[in-house]
Amino acid sequence: MTKRFLALLATLSALLVALLPSGAGAAPAEPDAATTDLPAAYAAPATFTHPGVHVSRPQLDFIRGRVQAGAQPWASANSQMMNSRYASLSRVPRPRAVVECGSYSNPNNGCTDEREDAIAAYTTALAWYITQDARYAQKSIELMDAWSATIRDHTNSNAPLQTGWAGSVWPRAAEIIRYTYGNWPNQARFGTMLRNVYLPEIINGSNSNGNWELTMMEAAVGISVYLEDRASYDRAVSRFLNRTAAFIYLESDGPLPRTVPGSGLDTRQEIINYWQGQSTFVTGLTQETCRDFTHTGYGLSSISHVAETSRIQGQDLYPQISERLRHALGFQSRYELGEAPPSWLCGGSIHRGLGPITEVGFNGLNGRMGIPMSNTQALTERGRPQGTNNLFVAWETLTHANQPN
Repeated sequence: MTKRFLALLATLSALLVALLPSGAGAAPAEPDAATTDLPAAYAAPATFTHPGVHVSRPQLDFIRGRVQAGAQPWASANSQMMNSRYASLSRVPRPRAVVECGSYSNPNNGCTDEREDAIAAYTTALAWYITQDARYAQKSIELMDAWSATIRDHTNSNAPLQTGWAGSVWPRAAEIIRYTYGNWPNQARFGTMLRNVYLPEIINGSNSNGNWELTMMEAAVGISVYLEDRASYDRAVSRFLNRTAAFIYLESDGPLPRTVPGSGLDTRQEIINYWQGQSTFVTGLTQETCRDFTHTGYGLSSISHVAETSRIQGQDLYPQISERLRHALGFQSRYELGEAPPSWLCGGSIHRGLGPITEVGFNGLNGRMGIPMSNTQALTERGRPQGTNNLFVAWETLTHANQPN
């Protein structure tokens, strides 16, 4: 290629740039989530830590010790879990070959069954470790084996979200059982289920509301750890970081929130519409705050969960997402605690119901990093013991309250 030709290319490139819109009123550009090369600090570890999804062995040992000592809030949180239907040793799994989930749970063909069996598998895995009663490990295995022998697909409009919810919880249970109990003949079949049924549905993300993709990436990260799939881990973390930046607004983002690559949100009005009509942007606001706090809570929970798993894997994402997560938790907590919203926020009308989702992020940021979070602390302590939302959040006062590990 001649120097003259290279010079011509440079001139044409400059002219094209000059002809493009200046970007006034548009969101900051982001790199493509699927092709970004992660910094080494965030990429998959050379060797995965097990158990290493959501909770680690040192964390499990801490929980067990606190419960055995009758210490609070762990003792009451453990009682809450053990008295729930999810800890029942008489539970009968209800697997389906095809789980069909439509919008607003219509139709609901196996959706609730799948999510609740996954939570039950995780609950009994925790119960096994705390009690060392093998009956709980066997129940967890029974539930996981029933589904891995049966399920082949998720269908209908909510299939990606359903797959994300259930797929976030299955690896938590599987990691505990495989690496602390061990007697699981069908563990390879369970891994095949995660790889062939769950991962393809979620790994490419979603252009729906932010909680969808955040939950999907939580599932993808957990599945990647279980499968020791470094490529899928990196792909999921890249999407996660882009979506987290686009889900929570910081003043440093500029006049408008960031957008996700490929979202098609190219104008100020499109972004405002996507943010539920909210046109005043302040630090800590989320893309779904003006929809309702419940869906906001789903997104914040998944952000916390991915950060927690990354920290266990030695690739700590908390420093990268700490400013967004702490401000979002604090902002939502203020109004969840009862403060009246100003007129500029969601037209002065908010829909509370954040859910039992603050414990993990609060412990990660305040407990370990020492970041003051008075509003989040007040809400977290008021809600203890935090139980389950019956979707993908479960027993986080037990697992993460004042968790030093």
